[in-house]
Amino acid sequence: MTLCVSQQSISTQPAAQNKAALGRVFQAIDADSCPTAYNFHLHTVCSDGKLRPEEVMEQAISIGLKGLTITDHHSVKGYYAAQQWLDKWWIDHSNLYQSDRTVAELPQAPQLWTGVEINAGLLDTEVHILGYAFNPEHPRMQPYLQNHVVKGPDYQASEVIHSIQAAGGLAVLAHPARYARRSPEDLIPEAASFGIDGIETYYAYKNPKPWKPSPKQTAQVHELGATYGLLNTCGTDTHGSNLLLRL
Repeated sequence: MTLCVSQQSISTQPAAQNKAALGRVFQAIDADSCPTAYNFHLHTVCSDGKLRPEEVMEQAISIGLKGLTITDHHSVKGYYAAQQWLDKWWIDHSNLYQSDRTVAELPQAPQLWTGVEINAGLLDTEVHILGYAFNPEHPRMQPYLQNHVVKGPDYQASEVIHSIQAAGGLAVLAHPARYARRSPEDLIPEAASFGIDGIETYYAYKNPKPWKPSPKQTAQVHELGATYGLLNTCGTDTHGSNLLLRL
């Protein structure tokens, strides 16, 4: 049965809101980081993906991911379900960590951070803003976690960015070279002017198999990010049944 857990079902997980730790990871991200070491953009059945949250975590462990986020559209139910599954995984394996096995012999699970993908208006263009390591119970985040696109002032990118940051998180412009109406040269400086923390630099725009960041767009976005002092992120934007691909 699909498990999409509501916000009130389990307690907040401080490690999932460790912005400093996530920021250090983002500072070290490069073209080879995704999809086998990290994945910071993926979807579950709790929005428009095909994977159940527990399947995401099972694949993450099988792949050997060090860290990931579930970035369902306007929802954190998938995150809560995955965190619940991960908590149980650690309990089930706790006896192994009390044995005399070496670290290399022990099973490993990735770090899971809170995540969400939010539609927002930027330069008369609808863009997607990824929120990471925020407190999902913070009042400023509630308009964006109701399974639908918001309207009015809350829809503006500046408000989305500031709300994520007010909730203790990092705000990132998703796939900056995918918007038909505006180029990265327009969108990234504008987002930077509102204080956005980072950009999704490493993204596969043509859905290649195997997944690989698009060289031309990556170079363009990376240069703009460096100009404005932004963090780099990566992710497969998985909507299908395989975390190593987008579809």
